[in-house]
Amino acid sequence: MLCKYLLLPLFLLITGSLFGQQTELPKKKTYTATRIATKPQVDGILNDEVWEDVPGAGNFVMYEPGDGTPSRSTHPTKVKIAYTNEAIYLAAFLYDHEPAKIRREFAQRDNLPTADYFFFDLNTYNDGENQTRFYVTAAGTLADAKMKRENEDFAFNAVWEARVSTDANGWYVEMQIPYSAIRFPGGKDQLWSMQLGRHISHLNETYVWNYINKSVGESTHYNGILEGVENIDAPVRLSFYPYISGEVDHIDNETSTAFNAGMDLKYGINDAFTLDATLIPDFGQTAYDEVELNLGPFEQTFGENRAFFTEGTELFTKGDLFYSRRIGDTPLGFNDAQDARLENEEILENPETTNLLNALKISGRTKGGLGIGFFNAITERQKAVYYNQITGEQRELITEPLANYNIFVLDQQFDQKSSVSLINTNVIREGHFRDANVTGFLFDVYNRGSSFNFSGEAKMSRINYAESNKTGFASQLAFSRTKGKFRYGISHEFANKTYDINDLGVNFVNNYSNFNWEASYRIFEPRGIFNEYNIQFYGDHQRRYDPDIAVTNNFGSSFFGMTRERFAFGGNVNYSTPFKDFFEPRRDNTFIKYPENALAEAWISSDYRKRIAIDSRLGYNKYLGSPHGQLNFSFSPRLRISNRFMLIYSFEFMEENNRESFVGLLPKNVIFGTRDMKSIENSLQGSYNFTNRQALNLSFRNFWSSANFADDSFSRLQDNGELVSYDGNLSEENNPDANFNIWNLDLSYQWRFAPGSEMILLYRNSLFNVDKQSELAYLESVDNLFKQPARHNLSLRLVYYLDYNSINSII
Repeated sequence: MLCKYLLLPLFLLITGSLFGQQTELPKKKTYTATRIATKPQVDGILNDEVWEDVPGAGNFVMYEPGDGTPSRSTHPTKVKIAYTNEAIYLAAFLYDHEPAKIRREFAQRDNLPTADYFFFDLNTYNDGENQTRFYVTAAGTLADAKMKRENEDFAFNAVWEARVSTDANGWYVEMQIPYSAIRFPGGKDQLWSMQLGRHISHLNETYVWNYINKSVGESTHYNGILEGVENIDAPVRLSFYPYISGEVDHIDNETSTAFNAGMDLKYGINDAFTLDATLIPDFGQTAYDEVELNLGPFEQTFGENRAFFTEGTELFTKGDLFYSRRIGDTPLGFNDAQDARLENEEILENPETTNLLNALKISGRTKGGLGIGFFNAITERQKAVYYNQITGEQRELITEPLANYNIFVLDQQFDQKSSVSLINTNVIREGHFRDANVTGFLFDVYNRGSSFNFSGEAKMSRINYAESNKTGFASQLAFSRTKGKFRYGISHEFANKTYDINDLGVNFVNNYSNFNWEASYRIFEPRGIFNEYNIQFYGDHQRRYDPDIAVTNNFGSSFFGMTRERFAFGGNVNYSTPFKDFFEPRRDNTFIKYPENALAEAWISSDYRKRIAIDSRLGYNKYLGSPHGQLNFSFSPRLRISNRFMLIYSFEFMEENNRESFVGLLPKNVIFGTRDMKSIENSLQGSYNFTNRQALNLSFRNFWSSANFADDSFSRLQDNGELVSYDGNLSEENNPDANFNIWNLDLSYQWRFAPGSEMILLYRNSLFNVDKQSELAYLESVDNLFKQPARHNLSLRLVYYLDYNSINSII
């Protein structure tokens, strides 16, 4: 097989490149933190005596748009760092000779507006991989994120404080980061790394303390050294998040009420490891999912909106084996329960979700760089209830048994930028309803000079039923150059036909052996009208593994550019050879042939510093030699009414014509039809910020989609992937036409009245309709939508943060 002959020379080439290139990284700056006996008052006014004897870190250099240029003499920066047994303290002096130009847009926690800001990156393991970033804007907005190289995960939420002040010489930040907000290895002397940065919005410039060579490796490889933190007698890391919530729900003349109370808990087992648990969880105020009309062969996936499953989960996402929405998802037997209804029976109950009983996670990292994580969640048994209208009897059918979800991870980091990992996920269901086990081995290695990266994965899945089981395997190998203006990479992806991780993860397809390549050219300093640009070329060769069949080839190019005036634009073109789709027919070892196609797309994004800014995108995909084509258009203006009030409107339109699409399965035939489809999405996001801790937020979305199949267009699929006319009749229940319309509106008042504590009053209004009236236009469909019963929901949730040390001092 082709991959057998390519992998060995590929590995030899990679090994030679990795260990033959040994470019040293620049020498790092060092700063020594000062132990203080008396903590400063965190008010943003840096006149505390304690700061007078603390040395400052200065001499910042440009990170963007230039490369290492010393900071302007008019905008010097100085940062002082001190610590006690309870916390780390920072004082940042951000001088500006034109303080009137400092941008101070208000926003809530973890929402960074177009404003001046200061950031502090802290890596307590000095491993070049995992660090925490703390942001403070000139208006006092706080944000924090877990950093995985260039990626920021704002789902991370720690309890810390910061205040700002402004005078004629610039603006100032004072921060307090308690040890309960971070993790660090045990030992007398701590050797941490850090980066300090400052963004000046009106100049469109970002400066950092330790120089970052953007042409080599990742920015997290360039932290400076933070030393001097020693003999920390850290307090007990134990905190509680008790909550109470109540809601009133009204739909179709029926009103119901509910009251919930529960608690989340966070306990520092030691300095490095933390236990998180949710007891009697409440997810009533999570954001709504952006549901669409889904006529494809794959399930629609959604982002995670539940805080417990987004905070501190970076270890558990290794290898992409954890899709947290599986926990509490639709019961496995939900659809079977619909089909299991007997004559004269009606379904009284068939829950669409599974209740989460409790969940916990333990994670941390040793002084030697070994990350260890354990995750467990238990969901409740669900059942359908049937009522016999003649006999009056009821019966039950279990649709999801009691289930236990587990993840165990070992992640060894070394050389400050590389890692090897072992992860296991398993789902155990009561009575061996369906059990699953997946194990993955991963590695991600940079050479010493960070100029080359070699990564790979090997994953094995095992599904056990009461009377049968199946084992699957998948792998990935990738090699890339990570230095210089010209970069390139190649990779291979493989999965056999029994690979299945869908009990706790997501894989849409298996049984493939694909080869990918890419090359790019970028600049790191302004050139001409550009602050930055990137030109990329890419391609892939996709194959079916068993039997060994070529599926398609793709070739494309993309461009991204940002001008000196912060106007961004770009686009991409792509060409695909004829494609054998093995998933649209919904029957094993069956495929449909789609002709070659060409795609072109372009987009613009104007300067967000302006009061009015616009994002827009236009794309067209044409299947050559066929009437099948698809047009996509989006337009999103944003209006900053004031520093406190922002509105963002989005409009998206899609029209697809003459697509050969799946209709249904018959005993001997797969039926297709020629489909026209349109969709329109309108959404509005608005926020009014009274302060950085109080705001009104509006979120609205209306999505309409219509799929219409021509009456005389039905055909059956042949073994060679071609379609021939189908003369049979389809029953009304097999009518594939669809008209889908959904409306969601959320209006909330949020008040963070203390660190870690908040109150949210939320009003929700929602409408939903799906029918077969595909001939209706958008406005006609909206009229029908408003004839449906509307759901009105009003809820209040109060969460209060309690720290053990504060409670203990009071007692």
